Amino acid sequence: MVSNSTANNPDELTGQSYSTSESEAKSFGDLEHDATTEIESSTETSVATDGTATEASSETTFGQEMESTGDSLQQEFMGLAEANTSLKAQLEDMTGQYRRLAADFENFRKRTQKEKEDLEISIKGSTLKPLLPVVDNFDRARSQIKPQTDAESNIHKSYQGVYKLMVDCLKQLGVAVMRPEGQPFDPNLHEAVMREPTDAYPEGTVIEDLMHGYQLGEKVLRHAMVKVATAPETDSTQESTADAETP
Repeated sequence: MVSNSTANNPDELTGQSYSTSESEAKSFGDLEHDATTEIESSTETSVATDGTATEASSETTFGQEMESTGDSLQQEFMGLAEANTSLKAQLEDMTGQYRRLAADFENFRKRTQKEKEDLEISIKGSTLKPLLPVVDNFDRARSQIKPQTDAESNIHKSYQGVYKLMVDCLKQLGVAVMRPEGQPFDPNLHEAVMREPTDAYPEGTVIEDLMHGYQLGEKVLRHAMVKVATAPETDSTQESTADAETP
């Protein structure tokens, strides 16, 4: 039977037994516990240190990567901004060229259209102008010939039908007869072949159309030959004229 104060422990090498007091057993246990605690504390400290170092290293690497990425994005943004500015300049240049070309084409179109119209009028005028004396002869015949018999009336109606057909054709081609009576004399449209002093019309007014004038659009085919009113002579003018005529 083992007492409370001592215990027989066999030696593992010699097989002999020995006794250990409770205080010695406690001291040994405390030492073992302290050693274990110290080892665990050292291990935890080492692990914590390694973790802190790893975390710090990771943060440093992440910061460097973010800084590098930021620099790269900034450079890319600057490159895109420069490209955008260059493209805007090219767009403005191309827009200006397009507008100039459009304006040049519009001017060319208008000029070509005007030249085409002028050429058409010129060709028509050169073709129709020789026919105007024929129309004048028909017009004079209508006003001067007075048929006396039925046969003469039939002949008169026949050539007047031809005259009407010619006039209608000229109208369809754009030819218009001038009606200058009562209008102010215009040298661009009229040719004054006679002047008559009168109080019935203001001075410079066309009082008689001696030969019809014709227009093709705005082009004058033939000027109208007209008689123009002038101011009547006063008594002093008549006396001066009489004195000049007296030998």
